[in-house]
Amino acid sequence: MRTEDDRLLPVLLVVAQAVVWPGAALGRGTVPDGAALLVAALVAGVVTGALALRRSRPVVALVVVAAACALGAGPLPVGATALLGTAGVALALYTVATERDTFTAVLCVVALAAWQGLMQISLHGLSDPSGLDLVLTALLYATACGAGLLVRRARRARWAAEQRLKRAESERHRLPAVERRRMERELHDVSAHHLTAVVVTAGAAFGLRDRRPELAGQALEFAVETGREVTRALGAVRAPAPSREDLPSPEERLADLVAGFRRLDQRIDCEIDPLPDGAVADAAYGIVREGLTNVARHAPGAHTRVRVRYGETRTDVVVTSAAPPAGTTAHAAGLGGGRGQGFLRSRAREAGGTLTSGPMGEGGWEIRAALPGRTAAPVEAAFPRGYRVAQLVAAAGLVLQPLLPALVVRPDTATVTQQASAGTLFALLAAAQALTLLWLPRAPRTALTTLLVLPLLWPLAMTATHYTGPPLLPPALSLFTTCAAVAARTARSIANAPGTTTDTPGGTQKTPSGTATAGTSPTAGLGRGVLGGPSELLFLPLAAVLVHSLAAVVAVVGRGNGGPGWVIGACGGVVVVVGGAVWGGVVRGRRVRGDRGAWDERVALWTEEAVRDAWAERRRIAAGLETTVLSRTADMVEEAEAGRLDAVADRAREALAAMRALLDAVRYGDRDAGPGRSPQPTLQALDLLAHQSRATGRDVRIRLTDRVPERLPTAVDLAAYHAAETILAVGGDQPAMLEFDADGGTLTLTATGVPHAARTAVRERLTARVVPLGGTLTTGGPDTVHLRLPLAAVPVPQQGDVTEDEEGSDG
Repeated sequence: MRTEDDRLLPVLLVVAQAVVWPGAALGRGTVPDGAALLVAALVAGVVTGALALRRSRPVVALVVVAAACALGAGPLPVGATALLGTAGVALALYTVATERDTFTAVLCVVALAAWQGLMQISLHGLSDPSGLDLVLTALLYATACGAGLLVRRARRARWAAEQRLKRAESERHRLPAVERRRMERELHDVSAHHLTAVVVTAGAAFGLRDRRPELAGQALEFAVETGREVTRALGAVRAPAPSREDLPSPEERLADLVAGFRRLDQRIDCEIDPLPDGAVADAAYGIVREGLTNVARHAPGAHTRVRVRYGETRTDVVVTSAAPPAGTTAHAAGLGGGRGQGFLRSRAREAGGTLTSGPMGEGGWEIRAALPGRTAAPVEAAFPRGYRVAQLVAAAGLVLQPLLPALVVRPDTATVTQQASAGTLFALLAAAQALTLLWLPRAPRTALTTLLVLPLLWPLAMTATHYTGPPLLPPALSLFTTCAAVAARTARSIANAPGTTTDTPGGTQKTPSGTATAGTSPTAGLGRGVLGGPSELLFLPLAAVLVHSLAAVVAVVGRGNGGPGWVIGACGGVVVVVGGAVWGGVVRGRRVRGDRGAWDERVALWTEEAVRDAWAERRRIAAGLETTVLSRTADMVEEAEAGRLDAVADRAREALAAMRALLDAVRYGDRDAGPGRSPQPTLQALDLLAHQSRATGRDVRIRLTDRVPERLPTAVDLAAYHAAETILAVGGDQPAMLEFDADGGTLTLTATGVPHAARTAVRERLTARVVPLGGTLTTGGPDTVHLRLPLAAVPVPQQGDVTEDEEGSDG
């Protein structure tokens, strides 16, 4: 399908060029000579072939198309390669922008525009009166490149969203299994250490009770302490703290892996950043393990460096080894199956990244993987500095090529250089506007100020160069970059706006129960300043209309065409064009916001399903603990306190047998409780919620202070958990922190790093959770939410209420 599309556009372009020339000449009765037709056919064939391969070799296709059109323009009449040299080159530039990195795309545009400018100067000098066509051509190239960069950015955003959805879906199935393995491992540790120690100690003391009677008292005391420790340990298994993972963190696993290889006399230096648990951490662990294994197998004793860097857009995993010491024998060199490199690449590819490996200088070897980072953005290949230098050198060589005749051939008579033409000054102004537009994402305030000042210089350039062309053409050219900035900033403001609110001007909102919750309006702070909020939607278009209308009026009046009709027409045209840019930005912003909302909704749904499944798994196992192991352990403690040593050993054996039976049930038992039978998560499931959120690419921290009671009223427990779930479900890439505290009979939830929680729909859902319990909801800033729930609240019975002990799904 892609091959057909790649061939279709070049063929249509050649057909259109044939209609312009020689079709138009034949229509007038003029038959071109055979040599011109042959040259035109050769140029068309080369351009068509290059454009057909533009996706696989975009830069090469651009150079070939530009060179072919330039060589064919000499012997051919005017217009014979006009479409091929403009639309064909623009198509090649668009492909470079969509298929290559931003540096390469911008370098191609700058080099091509500079090459054509120097070619024009070498042929006609600086005072060429027809230099305005160069500005129009450069504007076409910049538009094609900008469109390609926008398409590439949108493609990257869609790819990142799809990767996040894939990660969320995979983690949805992974979290219950992770929770099951965690509890299985913890139960095994309890049975293998605590209960087994009681059985052995009690049995030994009972057998030596005649010769060593003092051992009986020690065994009974040990049984009591161990039984209570088992109770505490099993309680921690049922409800781990959300701010601390019981499983080893990914960086701890990597550190243990490195320590294990160091015990094999491997010299290893490591730099490991904290990683979120999930597919990226698993891929990094597997890559490092395979790399260290290969070093131990093929280069034992070689100095090795492991580096794992977790960044915003990418995670770099690098394993570098030097040459092995002289005289070292690789005894395990023949044990590999030769499939390790393929497995490494597939592992990186499944995680959404890339991997390269190969020899280094002086006998070393390097494995380098680029995996997704915090924002799950697509990973771009990292180019070495020498590659960029080679790009710059090649571009400089092509740009300076038109100056070679002037450098080699010395003219007999000196040429008097006149003042610069209007086209030259217009080209410089257009280049300044284009470069300023590129800086818009990094320094928006400075870039917008510069873009609003530069249009006023175009009428001055018209006057300084005695421009005689259409008076409104230069101001119209200066309007394109400003409209692009207006559309981009409008789309950004619409996409990131928190939405309308129902807050009163004083920041006080009446809840359904009549309780007033005072706080900061969600839109407070968004309109502060010129940029970054709703005021930008009004200020920037108005400023653009005023500046460009003034430039158009000055241009028209300066040419003596100062009639009211010209002025009104110029100002009306500016309003229409700027209004179109605003409309386009609004449409794009709404589309981006809608897509983002749909993606966040799916991620939230899968997160909810994962937490509920894992919570059901924990409750199922905890129920077995309460009915079997804990009861047997309590009996063992009672027997020990009563001084019956023989019964202590029996109760410990029964608890151990119950534990092993529970482990078998966990491993092989039926895990399907049937539809609609999942228990409702409470605050004890916050660790699962934090784990799932971190696994899907967001840094989430949840902390419970020591003042939060271990047991809360059921309604408060459910409402607090669902409030935390709702806050995290609205999405976002920035780190979030949720802190629970209790003071004066009130449970407080403070959420920071959640700007989207200020949206009206989210506030309504949160209010519906807390108001029936007499709670309040306030906002302490653009990204902070406070919820307060009275611990002694008596909930108002409502239809559809669900308690912790009821089974079913939360509607």
